[in-house]
Amino acid sequence: SMGLVVLVASAFSLVFVVHGALGAPIEGSPALFLLGAALHIFASTCLGIFLATVANSMPQFGLLLMMVLLPLQVLSGNVTPRESMPPIIQDIMLAAPNTHFVQLSQAILFRGAGLDVIWPQLAALLTIGVLFFFFSLQRFRTFLR
Repeated sequence: SMGLVVLVASAFSLVFVVHGALGAPIEGSPALFLLGAALHIFASTCLGIFLATVANSMPQFGLLLMMVLLPLQVLSGNVTPRESMPPIIQDIMLAAPNTHFVQLSQAILFRGAGLDVIWPQLAALLTIGVLFFFFSLQRFRTFLR
């Protein structure tokens, strides 16, 4: 349900704030952007569930989230360009959902890219989400035994 709230708020912000109030042009398809946002929410949620299976308590989970999510956000290409990072960091960050979401968001909203251009990022988000979901499920099953 929170994912739906985030998607509705994103759509509202994109249409009424970015395009309406600020007058910034949206080059690509808002529907395609929202598809990417939905996959990003899925992948990030699965990452969070996986981290919750690693932590032993809620305070530990909160600290773990700070240690993981802040570097992911900073190194995703949203704050600084990925091209200015060392190649090893660029390669490592391909395992993070934030990186692919930033790439597809910029491609859709700034350059008007279509599905033919951003399908690798959509596939990567889906793959990352499914992998974290699978790893989380395996850890849950281990706890139940």
